[in-house]
Amino acid sequence: MKEIYLVSSGDLRLSANQQCWEAQVEMERSLGEAVARHGCQIRRGHEYDEQKQHGFIASQKQGIDVFLGIPKEAMVIVAEAVWQYSHHLLAGLSTHEGPVLTLANWSGQWPGLVGMLNLNGSLTKSGIEYSTLWSEDFNDEYFDHRLQQWLQTGRCSHDLSHVTPISNVRLPEEAVEIGEELAHQLISEKAIMGVFDEGCMGMFNAIIPDHLLNPTGVFKERLSQSALFYESTQVDPAEADRVRGWLESKGMEFQTGPEHGVDLTDEQIRQQCQMYIAAVRMADDFGCDLIGIQYQQGLKDLMPASDLVEGMLNNRDRPPVTSRCGDRILYDGEPVVHFNEVDECAGLDGLLTYRVQSKLGQPVESTLHDIRWGDSDASGLNTDYVWVFLISGAAPPEHFIGGWSGARGMRQPAMYFPNGGSTLCGVSKPGSIVWSRIFVEENQLKMDIGRGHVVQMEPQETERRWQATTSQWPIMHAVTHGVTRDQMMAKHKSNHIQVYYCESADSADWSMAVKASMAVSLGMVVNFCGVSPA
Repeated sequence: MKEIYLVSSGDLRLSANQQCWEAQVEMERSLGEAVARHGCQIRRGHEYDEQKQHGFIASQKQGIDVFLGIPKEAMVIVAEAVWQYSHHLLAGLSTHEGPVLTLANWSGQWPGLVGMLNLNGSLTKSGIEYSTLWSEDFNDEYFDHRLQQWLQTGRCSHDLSHVTPISNVRLPEEAVEIGEELAHQLISEKAIMGVFDEGCMGMFNAIIPDHLLNPTGVFKERLSQSALFYESTQVDPAEADRVRGWLESKGMEFQTGPEHGVDLTDEQIRQQCQMYIAAVRMADDFGCDLIGIQYQQGLKDLMPASDLVEGMLNNRDRPPVTSRCGDRILYDGEPVVHFNEVDECAGLDGLLTYRVQSKLGQPVESTLHDIRWGDSDASGLNTDYVWVFLISGAAPPEHFIGGWSGARGMRQPAMYFPNGGSTLCGVSKPGSIVWSRIFVEENQLKMDIGRGHVVQMEPQETERRWQATTSQWPIMHAVTHGVTRDQMMAKHKSNHIQVYYCESADSADWSMAVKASMAVSLGMVVNFCGVSPA
């Protein structure tokens, strides 16, 4: 039987790899049966580690060694049922000469779909050829036909008829003029992107090279997480407590307990509020127009998670922060545009959104979400396919039903965060949204952009989806216009999707046209996905 090599990249964190291993084993069993139906067999490219109690590639060095043992022209499936660090694989895949298939199970349990999309975006940026595929049970016709196609030819294809290049669309003249004006202003006046250490969680796709970023008028200020840690320790605890008091006066509720290892504690919240104040002051120190905190790695061993900080920063209505000498309110009445997980593509997108929405008098709050999973509405209330967009910890409360009063703070899972920290969790409100993604392909900045809306679901259906994913994290029930589940998976070049609200469907169409025009004027290659404003 023809042998297909299988590799599976995992986390850097041992606890995550151990807890998620069972789901990976089950997926590989089903995949092996599917491959066998076509006269082939799986050969694992690396063994289960008895000492570590998992079989994932858990470092870049291990990934390099694994690929040294795989024949150069072998067919390779990268199978992901969990979140994975793409740089574990990129070195080996960069010189591999055989066909590559990235594959994930359709499950919300662990972020396998998210991990695969991260890898796809990283491979696209690297110029490494690959095919991609996904399935709920590895027995459906869509999957089986394309698996057979890949096994026979080394490639499989998907329907991308939803994609329309902006060059094929006649945008409203006024939208073009506004977009060009905003682009010329950014290039002329320039903006500073504060980056608290690059390369979060192996997301090579989330780093924009300077030679592509700088022509847009945006320049990086490379900051250190160690500096953020130090500045946080210098904030008076009384100041931090006033931030918490502001949040609670707005109606936010924290679910606290006494044990540091398993509960959200008062001290964890205090340290997060200190980090919030420190981040705003550092942004002001360096004149930053936007900042990104790396989120998990590095700081997780020193402090509680940065999620509460990130959600506050991205909200126009947020706790005031004074300068160190107390003579002024910093970024008064405005968000400090923040890109979660220091995803620079999301950061550039968020800056464009802020400029466009400010110009149009529309809501300025934006956030990235993971494309975590999707399903039909089990309650039957909604007939459209509904995505679960679920960022790993925080979204701006302006996006929530009830705003701040609809926000809850829960402890981050101990599997990821030994020092805990509050999430900023809520259910996104129904309304019209614009979604987009900036990515790097063929040494160019590109943008996919489309429209959608957020639906409201029965409480039991929201709870079902939370329990199928991660209940501590903010959730958005999203419907993408003119883009099916499989089209989104086939085309999207990232684990992340950027979203923002507009006051109506018409204003969302208009905002999308202006933003697309601005992106083109900044030198990006733009595609409308699903719908266009023409």
